[in-house]
Amino acid sequence: MAEPGGPEDQKPQSDEARSAFSQPAGVGRPAGVPEEDHPTSEFALPTGVTPEPPSPGAGTGAPGSGSGSDSMSSAFVPPRTYSAQDSPPAFTPAHGIPMIRLTEEAPWQDRMRTMLRMPVADRPAPEMVQRHDDDSGPAVPRVLDLTLRIGELLLAGGEGAEDVEAAMFAVTRSYGLDRCEPTVTFTLLSISHQPSLVDDPVTASRTVRRRGTDYTRLAAVFRLIDDITTEEAEISLEEAYRRLAEIRRNRHPYPGWVLTLAAGGLAGAASVLVGGGFLVFLIAALGAMLGDRLAWLCAGRGLPEFYQFVAAAMPPAAMGVALTLTHWSDVRPSAVITGGLFALLPGRALVAGVQDGLTGYYITAAARLLEVMYFFIGIVAGVLLVLYGGLQLGAELNPEARLITHNRPVIQILASMVLSLAFAILLQQERSTVLAVTLNGGVAWVIYGAMARTGHISPVAATAVAAGLVGLFGQLFSRYRYTSSLPFITAAIGPLLPGSATYFGLLGIAQNELDRGLASLSTAVATAGAIAIGVNLGSEISRLFMRVPGAVGGANRRAAKRTRGF
Repeated sequence: MAEPGGPEDQKPQSDEARSAFSQPAGVGRPAGVPEEDHPTSEFALPTGVTPEPPSPGAGTGAPGSGSGSDSMSSAFVPPRTYSAQDSPPAFTPAHGIPMIRLTEEAPWQDRMRTMLRMPVADRPAPEMVQRHDDDSGPAVPRVLDLTLRIGELLLAGGEGAEDVEAAMFAVTRSYGLDRCEPTVTFTLLSISHQPSLVDDPVTASRTVRRRGTDYTRLAAVFRLIDDITTEEAEISLEEAYRRLAEIRRNRHPYPGWVLTLAAGGLAGAASVLVGGGFLVFLIAALGAMLGDRLAWLCAGRGLPEFYQFVAAAMPPAAMGVALTLTHWSDVRPSAVITGGLFALLPGRALVAGVQDGLTGYYITAAARLLEVMYFFIGIVAGVLLVLYGGLQLGAELNPEARLITHNRPVIQILASMVLSLAFAILLQQERSTVLAVTLNGGVAWVIYGAMARTGHISPVAATAVAAGLVGLFGQLFSRYRYTSSLPFITAAIGPLLPGSATYFGLLGIAQNELDRGLASLSTAVATAGAIAIGVNLGSEISRLFMRVPGAVGGANRRAAKRTRGF
């Protein structure tokens, strides 16, 4: 056995047995450093710094006070440099903030839109319209669920994001829920309710899985919201759920074969607008009906909408190419193809997307416009496939046909009204609104023809003015009937859609004349943008002549945009 102090006891320690802060072997300790010195904390005062004495009069029970300099001060204690005499002026004026009351004479759309554009601190307290059987207050989860279901139907029907939020806001305030914030995006709706400033918020959401166009159902939802926001009509939660279930179960007002005939009538009327005759009307209508049935077949097989648009665009283009191969001199193939494109252009989604962008809902606007782009690419792909095939077969498509003008104002006005009528049927509108939207479409074409063809003004500018009048009249009609403005606007812009510019742009690309084709497509895009902006501008102009809800003491109308961009 080795003696103590032998070589075995003098082995160096391993790294695990030695601290990382210990003095290495062979390194002398600096003079003046005590033996028990340890690494200091990063919060310790440096050497040479004297701690400040506590403020006089600070007790141990006051926030931020302590036994020495080591105590941490509270965030609610004013700093030592604070002076009440030199404090900045208070935000609240001396006379207080005037209370804002929403006028009951205005429609609920305007009142709730005004509420949405107010800061949260300026919104008036909700005045409960619908009473409850007990004194426990509204059932918050059920009210939020009802609100989301109503918003889902509106968003699926094509309503703008701001109008959907206004409807959701109207339902929650009518049932007495304060501090509710609805949020709407392209496919997601959510709403948050905070009972008080010290309670946890309750948030619910709902996803829109399927969208469809049924303006009759949209009008029924608006009537339900109008009854909920009216004191004269007592709508309990159970009654609101029952009516909402009836709205969901209601059948479409027009059967499938009527929709197919309407698609043919729309294409035929559009072909007459661009110079076609009776024979062109029949051929364009036949091509559009074939395309509609082919799209229904693709939808029944579960294909996405992109391929449905590709399939629907091919029969009208094939009809035009077939007429070119037969060398009929009295038939314009370009009018046939243009009429088929009128029945496919997504004008409803375009107007909704631009409206969301102009009102500040940029995420929803970007998603809607991206959807429009995919639909347009599908139409382009279907038409180009047929045009390329026709060129390979020797079809001589004449791009100069666009220069042929026809002065037939009476026939074109009637054709524009037939087009709006067919478009209204495709949108599943109520029969009581079909006449108004038909007249609105005729007025739009009269304004466009007077400016573009008689006054020789730019077609894009003429389209914007005509669309602005459509939006103005649509808002006035909706205020008269207390319903959505979409049924009075969407079908009326049908005669203004850029069908001919789209066709000639695709023809130029098919004939390898990219400059001419892209220039024509640019005109089509500019025209579509003019339609959307004109409709929105007309709607906003109509609100300038209406009484502002809550405008007491000279209050100004708040803009839709949240910021000014900087």
